[in-house]
Amino acid sequence: MSAASTPSLWRGAGRLIGKRIGLALVTLLLVSAVIFTISGLLPGDAAQEVLGQGATPEQVAALRHEMGLDRPAPVRYAEWLGSIVAGDPGQSLVANKPVADIISERLPNTLTLAALAALVSVPFAFLIGIASAVSRGRKLDRGINVLTLSMVALPEFLVATIAVLIFAVELLWLPSITIVPKDPTFAQFARAYAMPVMVLAVGVVAQLGRMIRAAIIAELDRPYVEMARLKGVGPQRLVFRHVLPNAIGPIVNAMALSLSNLFGGAIIVETIFNYPGLASLMVNAVTSRDMPLLQACAMIFCATYLLLVLIADTVAILANPRLRQV
Repeated sequence: MSAASTPSLWRGAGRLIGKRIGLALVTLLLVSAVIFTISGLLPGDAAQEVLGQGATPEQVAALRHEMGLDRPAPVRYAEWLGSIVAGDPGQSLVANKPVADIISERLPNTLTLAALAALVSVPFAFLIGIASAVSRGRKLDRGINVLTLSMVALPEFLVATIAVLIFAVELLWLPSITIVPKDPTFAQFARAYAMPVMVLAVGVVAQLGRMIRAAIIAELDRPYVEMARLKGVGPQRLVFRHVLPNAIGPIVNAMALSLSNLFGGAIIVETIFNYPGLASLMVNAVTSRDMPLLQACAMIFCATYLLLVLIADTVAILANPRLRQV
């Protein structure tokens, strides 16, 4: 490749990445409209929840007016979207506190849980994905396929229930409720996070491992791999020096999709283990009909998912010279 053609390749990459960013922003705008509309369709509202069932219709109507819930939906959506763009998701209708303050207390907990689950999941997924791919068609591959399919089929609530029964009820090794001390030792930290991380990691390891297997097998069937084998390249060097670098685009996409599922599974895991994270906060917001808090939490989850997909697309573009020439 000539030096003169290199800037044009990076210009092509920049155009593609710019298009992906624009598409992500448009998608996020559409998602915000969907979130606002669906949350408005929930029965009841914050005024009714605050006053309770014994309140008169006049009291409920007065509080709704005070909260601004009786204004037209398009007006409320425009104001809410403007506040979100400005970085101010508004005031909690139930706690009467800024939503940003409430979220800032819970968001680090969810990020910690997701980071620990990713730290555990990714190495195991690579291990079983590579082992399954290089032993394709053999007993090891068939056994891993059966195991990963079983793990994918198990929902998080079932895995969590089984884990609690085994490790908390029968063996008494781990607590059934996640309570992290203020300044925990390593042992306390590990015991508190062991079951939530394990439950989240089960599905991610299985799904990501199968995707890594498929990406590696696709590369192993290419002509350059056969040529490398004829030249005497060993199996380990072939996989780690030749196959994995060429499969990085599909693998990163698979990682982004799999890790984004951590936030979906976090809703179940945080609820079951009473973990004080963002997902359980969103569940509480649904129960109390605290719309600003609910909408802000939902937007964070959706924006995180889109960000992971955008990162995956960017890596795929930079790793593929053919895409950079578009």
